[in-house]
Amino acid sequence: MAKSKRQLAMVMDLNKCIGCQTCTIACKRLWTRDEGMEYQWWNSVNTMPGRGTPRDWEDMGGGFREGKAKPGRMPTTKDFGEAWNFNYDEVFRGGKGDKVHLKIEGDQPDWGPNWDEDQGAGEYPNSYYFYLPRICNHCTHPACLEACPRKAILKREEDGIVLIDEDRCRGYRFCMEACPYKKIYFNHAERVAQKCIFCFPRIEQGVANACARMCPGRDAPIWKLVDKWKVAIPLHPEYGTDPNVFYVPPIAPPRFDEEGNIDESKPRIPDEYLVSLFGPKVLDVLVVLKGEMTKTRAGGKSELMDLLIAYRWKDMFGGFDRDPATIEWIKA
Repeated sequence: MAKSKRQLAMVMDLNKCIGCQTCTIACKRLWTRDEGMEYQWWNSVNTMPGRGTPRDWEDMGGGFREGKAKPGRMPTTKDFGEAWNFNYDEVFRGGKGDKVHLKIEGDQPDWGPNWDEDQGAGEYPNSYYFYLPRICNHCTHPACLEACPRKAILKREEDGIVLIDEDRCRGYRFCMEACPYKKIYFNHAERVAQKCIFCFPRIEQGVANACARMCPGRDAPIWKLVDKWKVAIPLHPEYGTDPNVFYVPPIAPPRFDEEGNIDESKPRIPDEYLVSLFGPKVLDVLVVLKGEMTKTRAGGKSELMDLLIAYRWKDMFGGFDRDPATIEWIKA
């Protein structure tokens, strides 16, 4: 497969994500409003540890292992969580707003995209959770592209964005089985696969992705976090697709001992859990992050902390093509 001339990427700082779902709604309102897309959330934010969306996606397989394709299970609409119908007419247009409340009509659901929101893990007072935003990773080695017999999936040469040609797609859904992140949806009305398009129409106009532009947390120049400081790493690198969405891993507050005193003998979020998500490199990342935090608390200066705090808002939207000497900026 030919390599792209450059690769647009994104960094999500899990220490700044507050689970507000602003990115999710920005994407939903812009891209998934048509028939058959009601249940689709191209940008999803789940509570971790949790089962995620689609439900238990981390156990569905896909991607590559030792360079060989490992097709997984195809998620169903029920796994994603079907769209719910509410009594909007009765509440908002029926003249009964002071007597009735919003409720789900029809069969009561037993799962949805954020069914286990804010539950997390651990026991009081050392319980923990964090939010994990996810979009299509626009992988360097996309399993979905290789799995499609119709060649309906392409990786743009000019920016590495992975797109589905809906005119060529016949709805075979091999791409859904192959994607290890399970971020491809099936439109049952149009009979085609659909997914995040990395807001390429906005990119072409010099405007940042809707999810990044609307996020109240903001972020920082990508190549410095990925290549220079090496604190932004991919989710489940073992899947072998070489994803281009990177994460700054979360650092939780310290634990408390039985007397209510701060206990820093072990982290609140277990290292083994973070390793299961981001691989063993996450331990090195945590050392760097904590070291730079300690430096600033002692009155020192840290470029990394300045980047993550993001003082210069309009400098935060940039592309990254795996060569730190070549930076493609997107003007917000």
